[in-house]
Order: sequence, then structure tokens, then C-alpha cells
Amino acid sequence: FALLFYHLPQIYKWLFKPYYILSTLMSTAFLILRKCPGLCENLNTEREDRNPCDFDWREVEILMFLGAIVMMKNRRAITIEQHAGNLFMFSKVANIILFFRLDIRLGILYFLLCIAFVMTCKPPLYMGPEYIKYFSEKTIEEELNHDSCVTWIVEFYANWAPECQSFAPVFADLCLKYNCTGLRFGKIDAGRYGEVVQRYKVSTSPLAKQLPSLVLFQSGREVMRRPMVDNKFRAVSWTFSEENIIREFNLNELFEASKKIKKGRGVKGEDQNSSLPDEGSEERQPEPDTPAESKKDQ
Repeated sequence: FALLFYHLPQIYKWLFKPYYILSTLMSTAFLILRKCPGLCENLNTEREDRNPCDFDWREVEILMFLGAIVMMKNRRAITIEQHAGNLFMFSKVANIILFFRLDIRLGILYFLLCIAFVMTCKPPLYMGPEYIKYFSEKTIEEELNHDSCVTWIVEFYANWAPECQSFAPVFADLCLKYNCTGLRFGKIDAGRYGEVVQRYKVSTSPLAKQLPSLVLFQSGREVMRRPMVDNKFRAVSWTFSEENIIREFNLNELFEASKKIKKGRGVKGEDQNSSLPDEGSEERQPEPDTPAESKKDQ
């Protein structure tokens, strides 16, 4: 209830998005059909009292099993999008089983509707504020090696991966807190630039579960990544929460060190300017920090 109350403003915005409206209707389709007067009278039932507008014992078992699975999966969820995604996915699976058990024709119809929904309706992408540089296969090497004093945290993602979509607001929130001149955040579409992901050994296979992957670069070289990969090239289970990322990547220490680098550059520039002659020379003005990009490269 506390989580629900905290995310009420975000849930209110969801009410106007077609993806969540249709997902809610499809997740509750069997419940609506079984309880709706005028429709439920024509349904089959295994209840002893032959009441077609109430769940029989097998349907109750399936719904209870659905609740247990959703609770287990949501223990690792870190955003409200992940909670909703797990609920929608397993509810649709349970609806397929319930409809096939009730009437094979209804089961086939609902299964075809699920396929059409997956192919035509996608979850809305995160479009909030962020300070993220979106790389291409031509710019990533140049940016990573442009300045050896800049540390980069790069996310390899794919728009078709639900984990990447749910992680987008977490990564955006981190970049808003920790982005500075010496610590930058970037993204590259692993589903679009195949040569880059091969170069950095990031698998885009759904079975490998390596998306999203966060890689820390210093002086253009990889220092660490999460999740780690085992001998079978499968990702070791790791939760992409804000707390885990801050702890594993030492973001607080990196941020403080990046600010010191910036101050050191400023002091060095002042010493150089003070050593120039006062007459017959132009005083060089320090270049302003270039802001990090906040627009997506469509």
C-alpha cells in the first residue's frame, strides 16, 4: 500500500496511455467475462451448484498460483513499471490457460489477440529529463578516447527489451545526480549497432540476459561492468537498482574525484594566465563547460 500510494501520480498518468489501458483490459478479460451479467450465463462451469457466474475450484487454484508467481517475481522489481510488467505478463498467461480450459475457441481467440497486442502495442519509452550522450558506432570510440580525464558510464540497451525500458528512468535519475565534467553518462543501442556490441562483447540474445549492461570506461578502457558474464556467456543475476549501481560503481567517490579534477584544471589555467606578460598579449578566457546532451538522437 505504501508503494502504491507513493506512485499514485505516475499511475494516474498511465490511465491515459493506450498500452496500459489495453494491458489492463486483457489481464482482466477472464474475470470480466466470468462476472459480467448477460455473458457469464452462457459459460461452462464445474461448480456443484452449476452457477456459471462464479469461479470453480480449478479456476481459483490458477488465480492463487498467479498471485504467488507475481509476488515472487516482484520481489526483484525496482520500479513501478517492472511491477506492472510482471503483473500484465503473468496475468495474460493465466488468462490463456483459463480460456482454453473454458472453451478452446475462446482460448484460440484470446491467444491471437495477445499476439496482435505484442506486435502492435509497445510500452511507452521514458521521455523525461536526462543528461545522456547517445552514441553511434562512429562516435563511441571518439568520445571515450577524447579526454583521458573523463570517466564514462555507458549503458548497452535495446528498445525491445522490457528490462531496458524499465531501467531507463533509473539511469536517467542517476545521470541527473552525478553528471559533471569528469563523469559522463552514455547509451548505445545494442540492437542497432551490431559491430559495437561484438567489439565490447555484449550479447543481444534474450537467453544471455546481458541487456541492459553497464560498462565503466576510464581513459577509453573498460574497468568494470554489470552484470558480469560467466563461462557460458550468460549474465550473472544482478539487480539494477539505484543503490546497487551507486555502491558497485563507487559513484560517490567518482563524483568527488571528478570535481577535484575540474578544480585542478581551473587552478592550472589560472597559473598559466598569471605567467603571461601583462602588455602586448591577449588574456585567454577559459572555455565554458559543454553541457551534456539531453535530447535523444532519433
